Amino acid sequence: MTDSGPGDLLDPTDRADLARAARHLVRYGGGGDFMPFVAERAAGSFVYDRNGRAVLDFTSGQMSAVLGHSHPAIVEVVGSTIGRLDHLFSGMLSRPVIDLAEVLGSLAPGLDKVLLLTTGAESNEAALRMARLVTGGWEVVGFSQSWHGMTGGAASATYSAGRRGYGPANVGSMAIPAPNAYRPRFTTPDGALDWRTELDDGFDLVDRQSAGGLAAFIAEPILSSGGIIDLPPGYLTALRAKCAERGMLLVLDEAQTGVGRTGTMFAHERDGATPDLMTLSKTLGAGLPLAAVLTTTEIEQQAHERGFLFYTTHVSDPLPAAVGLAVLDVVVRERLAERALVAGERLRAGLREMQERHECIGDVRGRGLLVGVEVVADRVSKKPAPEIGHAVSRRCLELGLSMNIVQLPSMGGVFRIAPPLTVSDAEIDLGLDILDRAISDVTR
Repeated sequence: MTDSGPGDLLDPTDRADLARAARHLVRYGGGGDFMPFVAERAAGSFVYDRNGRAVLDFTSGQMSAVLGHSHPAIVEVVGSTIGRLDHLFSGMLSRPVIDLAEVLGSLAPGLDKVLLLTTGAESNEAALRMARLVTGGWEVVGFSQSWHGMTGGAASATYSAGRRGYGPANVGSMAIPAPNAYRPRFTTPDGALDWRTELDDGFDLVDRQSAGGLAAFIAEPILSSGGIIDLPPGYLTALRAKCAERGMLLVLDEAQTGVGRTGTMFAHERDGATPDLMTLSKTLGAGLPLAAVLTTTEIEQQAHERGFLFYTTHVSDPLPAAVGLAVLDVVVRERLAERALVAGERLRAGLREMQERHECIGDVRGRGLLVGVEVVADRVSKKPAPEIGHAVSRRCLELGLSMNIVQLPSMGGVFRIAPPLTVSDAEIDLGLDILDRAISDVTR
């Protein structure tokens, strides 16, 4: 990897393309500009510009390319399926749809019924709509650092960003804090996170606010846009009990944690806490638009009897279903969930070693190949330092590493690191070397 500065990243053609983008594209990133990079192709763990400059992709695209870019199995199934089955009338079934539903049900015991959709927001909308219909309630509770999508119900349950300026959220939207071990609100006598007291406190607030229409709690097993906050062992079981006591359904949004990324096929398996509904997206399609809602036979039957309606243009489309089958086949056959555990430990070990040398690395956390690095002014005060995080992110791109950093008011910035499950040890080491150098360059 050769050195380069900001002025060296773009040739005249790329600059012209970005100028055209500025004239014609709506900016949708909440205030940030597009990256100073124009992709020409992508393969494996790398994205390339028109001159062949390689950028190591440590976010798997939009946290989705779980098999890396242009995986041969995905290329093959898209090429073979598009000429036979692409899109059908939404009430017409195809064998890939039936097959994928069957495989998903076998991988998630107890969640036997499957609805195939397109995006994570859409699957969360469907899950919440079903929960409201089955329970007869309308109130939805989430975490105050959550991200579930940008459409109506999903956006109303999203609290990490995008709340201001769009008018009122859905009636009955409530939030409780997520259990953050690095910045705990409640602590035990030895200073550790007291998540049980925090959970009790959160539901005490829910009970005081509820008008008697509690329908669902929607949660990510690891809050990604919330700063890679991993729910502690036992939390999901306790959360499920809180929901059951109130007649609520538990919806788990496994858009980023599903399909092997955390070391098990689904993140909730670690706790043995099967939800009432689970949503998948991102990783299920390995970068192509595919999402799913999984639920129990009993809940599906109740919803059907009450006339459940979620009829969309691309529900049960055969082409993405065929892709999902290929994704699951590769993940299972190549034991990529186990690979995520081994590779994730290598990644975190390198980051912890880096933390000893860089004062701005406040915390390293995560599970499998979904890892967070919180950037602070210093480790003692834990004072947020967003300017350091942004500068490191820019320098990483200059050196050939694509990193994503999320900013929340209470945090200085958290790098979300999620390489493909196919990432090699050499690519992990390369990413660590670039990040180490970028931090040194910025803080020097």
